[in-house]
This record gives sequence, C-alpha cells and structure tokens, in this order.
Amino acid sequence: MMNWILEPFERLSPLQLYHILQLRNEVFVVEQNCPYQDCDNKDVRAWHLLGMMDAKLVAYSRLLAPGISYSESSIGRVVSSPAVRRTGIGKKLMEESIAGINKLFHTGTIRIGAQLYLKKFYESFGFVQDSDVYPEDNIPHILMLRKPN
Repeated sequence: MMNWILEPFERLSPLQLYHILQLRNEVFVVEQNCPYQDCDNKDVRAWHLLGMMDAKLVAYSRLLAPGISYSESSIGRVVSSPAVRRTGIGKKLMEESIAGINKLFHTGTIRIGAQLYLKKFYESFGFVQDSDVYPEDNIPHILMLRKPN
C-alpha cells in the first residue's frame, strides 16, 4: 500500500531528504549515466511529494509554485524506483502531483521540462508539447504545458 507524504523542504526530516537525494541520484545520475548538479537551489523553495511503500521511498516529485522554474507552477524531478516500475506507480505519482499543485497553488496550469521519450506518458495527463526539442544534460527534452479543463 502506498502512503503519500507532501511536505515543504523545512519539514522534511534529514532521513527523508537523504532518501530523496539517494533515489534521484540512483536514477538520474547512475541509471541514466548523466552527471549533473542535482541540488539546484529549487528544493528549498519546493514542496516534496514522497510515495512510501513499506517505509521505503519508491516514488517522488517536487512541486514548484509559479515563478520558481517557470511563470506557471511546475512538477519536476519525477522519479520512481526501478524496483516498482511497470506497476502503475508512475501514473499514480503524476495524479498525486497534479492534485498537489491544484491544492497548494490553486491552479491547473502546469509547465514541465520533460525527457522526450516520456512525451506520450505526460500527454496522457493532458500535457501538450510547447517547445522544440532541446538538450539538457545530454538528454533530449521538451517543454510541456497542461491547462485546466
């Protein structure tokens, strides 16, 4: 059973923060073979959505208010543990992330910077491509925008 925790940075415990950075490093740096500066000063201004299963962090995203990454609210660092992929947790993570944005920032307009290979995944949540392909850390990305229904 998944337990979802949504906290601002200052309410994260040191252990929660460690597990967040550990999961992001496991996937974004090691698995994707992409050395980059993960700590970008946005974490301290973000809300953090943690998906816990049996006291283990298996899914995560950070939710950003308008004006931090883009003029719109934003969801970033969307990641699930390799151990739980293809179980539907990624879809649930995005549903929880979108609901969190709506609750926290009272907006349905969300902009994301998405890895190109995940375009169809994000389109299933109402995001549409809003830029040409651009490289970010040697991975093709696109901007995507979701407007409220």
